[in-house]
Amino acid sequence: MPKPPAFADVLAARDLLSGYLPATPMWSYPLLDAVAGTTVHVKHENAQPVGAFKVRGGLTLLSGLTPAQRARGLVTYSTGNHAQSLAYACAAFGASCTVVMPETVPEAKARAASALGAEVVLHGPDMGAAQERAEQLAADGDRHLVSPGDTPALLAGVGTLYLELFEARPDLDAVVVPVGSGTGAAAACLVAAELAPDCRVIAVQSSAAPAAHDSWREGVCVRRPNRTTVEGLATGRGFTLPQHVMRSQLADFHLVSDQQIAAAQRLLAGHAHTLAEGAGAAALAAVLARPQEFTGQRVAVVCTGGNASAGDIAALGEGTARDGGVTLDGGAALREGAASDEDPTTDEGAASAPRG
Repeated sequence: MPKPPAFADVLAARDLLSGYLPATPMWSYPLLDAVAGTTVHVKHENAQPVGAFKVRGGLTLLSGLTPAQRARGLVTYSTGNHAQSLAYACAAFGASCTVVMPETVPEAKARAASALGAEVVLHGPDMGAAQERAEQLAADGDRHLVSPGDTPALLAGVGTLYLELFEARPDLDAVVVPVGSGTGAAAACLVAAELAPDCRVIAVQSSAAPAAHDSWREGVCVRRPNRTTVEGLATGRGFTLPQHVMRSQLADFHLVSDQQIAAAQRLLAGHAHTLAEGAGAAALAAVLARPQEFTGQRVAVVCTGGNASAGDIAALGEGTARDGGVTLDGGAALREGAASDEDPTTDEGAASAPRG
């Protein structure tokens, strides 16, 4: 397993990124607070130049490579935001970038990576197949293979998000972070341990792709079916490095259904003026699903990205009374919990830590 970054690495990444990225805003919204029954601070990583938080990690990684490593070129695999992050960073540092994406990704996400200069290879039905193809391409061309989860520099770069968050709000009771590979939640754990040790870091994943959640609860990395429609959460296995960090420091890990995530997207659009992709709304969905856990507290949710698909955007106007937790009724649809057709592994949010 790669060695996890230290807090000093996150501080160094902030110094580097100050020349590339301004701090992103964090706001609370009265209408959203009224629905949640708590003060919700939304960290707007959707405001990044690629529309997602991962650009922090991409730039940090490229800055630490030698000229010879950059000259070899980079290969990675992604469902979208990591692809754009690495393409953006490679363009900034003059390195070639190849991204393998599942054939099922929205066309707009593939076009976005290509527009940033990456060579996009569509391969296979899911991330597992895309990973195998990326590994083959890297080996055949002697190029630098970048894992979206098990690369310490990515985690260190993402940690700068939480430096901004905790320095702005050192009094938070909880921060809720969506999980695909887990770099965001792991980075939150590292920074919270230094700046806000009393703040609970809580992860959330789609119940239709629970590999990271189950890996954390079981204490070992496992594979699970990946049936979610939320691309940013669509991973079928746990990643060793972020799981190692989360295992010792994460307070809890929840599941929400894709339906709850979609309702949270509508809520962010209507009450927080925010276009969020599914992964970017998952943290809010978790808060609204468990009012007994968060009511009356100071909670931050990370809107990790705003790269909503055409289908996501069209669905914003399709809310019904059922998912009108978007009205000021306390978010009933979002609280239907994980006991849905999408979630056969009902997670009641038990706070017990994983074993092992």
